[in-house]
Amino acid sequence: MPNTIALAKNYTSLLDEVYRQASVTADLTSDKSMSRAGTNANEIIYPQISVTGLGEYDRNSGYTTGAVDLKWQTVQFNYDRGTKIAVDVMDNEESRNLAFGMAGATLMREKIAPEADAFTFATIAGLDGITKTTGTFSTAEQFLDALLTAWSEMDENEVPQEQRLLYATATLFNSVMALDTTKSREVLGKFAVKKVVPQARFYTAIDLLDGKSVGEEAGHYKKSESGADINFMILHKPAVIKFDKHIASNIIPAATNPDADADIVKYRKYGLVDAYKNKRAGIYMNSKA
Repeated sequence: MPNTIALAKNYTSLLDEVYRQASVTADLTSDKSMSRAGTNANEIIYPQISVTGLGEYDRNSGYTTGAVDLKWQTVQFNYDRGTKIAVDVMDNEESRNLAFGMAGATLMREKIAPEADAFTFATIAGLDGITKTTGTFSTAEQFLDALLTAWSEMDENEVPQEQRLLYATATLFNSVMALDTTKSREVLGKFAVKKVVPQARFYTAIDLLDGKSVGEEAGHYKKSESGADINFMILHKPAVIKFDKHIASNIIPAATNPDADADIVKYRKYGLVDAYKNKRAGIYMNSKA
């Protein structure tokens, strides 16, 4: 896709930028020590453990014999995306050396972070075994009641209360903040992390655009026709697998670019978003119908 950087006047030191916030799913990144490489290069293995319960103790024969079942589950990486953007050296010079630096920063803020968040939420939303509910909240009280219902269900399923993360739209969060009541503060205070998610990143399903096909030249992602808007999602962090095996982010200066007199920014991310099969009670989602 050709560059569309408008040349700035020589005395102008500002570039027009789109407002975008950074990634909101960085808190979900998994501990690398809990996984290991699979047999194939595109696989990762994580442990899943279960044990038998107590039995009757006999004063003559003693304890019953229990068992430990430790399995290593194998999954394939499901995210492999990248791009390169080139900035002509004259474009950069005539923008007072801002264009190239800002191009890389803009790529991270406007494309990479939103797509990573959208992919994370949509992938988790599509998993089997998680709690999926639907609804529309016309008042903040209804939203609070839904959060309490979700919290209670997790309690009943014995999900630890620590490390429960709440993700919700700005509209819902702001409606509760406007209440400023003891109940609202207590409910929100239950969560270890509270993050506002722009609706444009919060869908149950997305389509990743390939950057090559007709109509998809711009790359990035869009809401899938089968997708719905997510209202909120509660995630117990230990239930989520979010692992980046490889991130390549580097610069090729114009002097070593054989194709054009332009500096290049390259970026590639290869990783996995999934959830432990034994811990999916720790994922609760509410979306619009």
